[in-house]
Amino acid sequence: MIELVIKSTFVKQFQHKFPLIHKEAVQNMNDLNNEGEIVHLVDGNGRFIAKGYYGNQNKGLGWVLTHNKDEPIDKAFFRTRILAAINKRKGFYEDPNTTAFRLFNGEGDGIGGLTIDYYNGHYLLNWYSEGIYAFKELVVTVLTEYGECVSIYEKKRFDTKGSYIDDDDFVYGERPEFPLIIQENGMNYAVDLNDGAMTGIFLDQRDVRRALRDRYAKDKHVLNTFSYTGAFSVAAALGGAESTTSVDLAKRSEPKTIENFSLNGIDLEQQSTYVMDIYSYFKYAKRHSLQFDTIVLDPPSFARNKKKTFSSAKDYPSLIKHSAEIINKNGVIVASTNNASFDMKHFKKLVDQGFNEAGVSYQVKEEFGLPKDFATHSLYKQSDYLKVLILKV
Repeated sequence: MIELVIKSTFVKQFQHKFPLIHKEAVQNMNDLNNEGEIVHLVDGNGRFIAKGYYGNQNKGLGWVLTHNKDEPIDKAFFRTRILAAINKRKGFYEDPNTTAFRLFNGEGDGIGGLTIDYYNGHYLLNWYSEGIYAFKELVVTVLTEYGECVSIYEKKRFDTKGSYIDDDDFVYGERPEFPLIIQENGMNYAVDLNDGAMTGIFLDQRDVRRALRDRYAKDKHVLNTFSYTGAFSVAAALGGAESTTSVDLAKRSEPKTIENFSLNGIDLEQQSTYVMDIYSYFKYAKRHSLQFDTIVLDPPSFARNKKKTFSSAKDYPSLIKHSAEIINKNGVIVASTNNASFDMKHFKKLVDQGFNEAGVSYQVKEEFGLPKDFATHSLYKQSDYLKVLILKV
């Protein structure tokens, strides 16, 4: 156990249960040795504040786990936290129309650096630092005893750049045949837990996909940008869209999108897929006078290709501007970002800037954040990262 001395200006922050042990707050960082070490946060007089673990993640040195000095970080600790998360999500376990959800969401459920997703009886562990990975055996043991799991897979996301370490991700149980078919609000999607960093679906967009299907797709021509495996396109088609167009730069997006259409019995004749950069597609659409009624913008926070580097913090206004130029009057733009570095207020400014540049007026119809299975921490604003606006042009 290492004692980390907290600078006086940050003591109250941790006493009020702030979860991230950030570098600016610690006086004696050099005392840290191995990730996974238990640390006690103390004030300048050596008085106990909180207990956590050392694990490098983004700008943090680790996460606070408890404010009880006498609570050991052992199997019982992890059992208590994970069982609480399972109980909070009983409604999801019992919903026959949704068989994939976030079971455990890091600091929102009391253990920063760890998320656990449930996919129809199979679990996926995401480790965001070597520090939390040191507790793998305890987490797996609790899940196997209480989670009724067929198998467990993992993603190690803690190399020096915070990206994914490519590996065989199997951990426990019976290896299933992939793709697994999961349901989300009655829609079918194919997922693979052992095929690189991503599984085939972003579970945090569940509520937005349902809104698109139920309220913004019927008889519409829908453009889905940064479409990945076409999850939004499936929702639009099942909502009665006249046509869908899915655009993504990754070559794998096309067969994965067609697979998801097929799983839902969707007529492929009315669906188009393009493997190309979205800005190239905007030019193509203008050249061919293509217009849409609904456009989905769900870009990554940051992406790079041979021609361009995309940053949502910098480039979102241009996405709005280009979309406004190819949308029909009274059309709808679903504007989404998962960039945790700015809040909804700032996102609205980026959106407003784009419409101003296009010379087009709009109104906000609906706003979305994370669904309720993605528990957040009220003091750590970055945990509430998803921001979605439904905009009528």
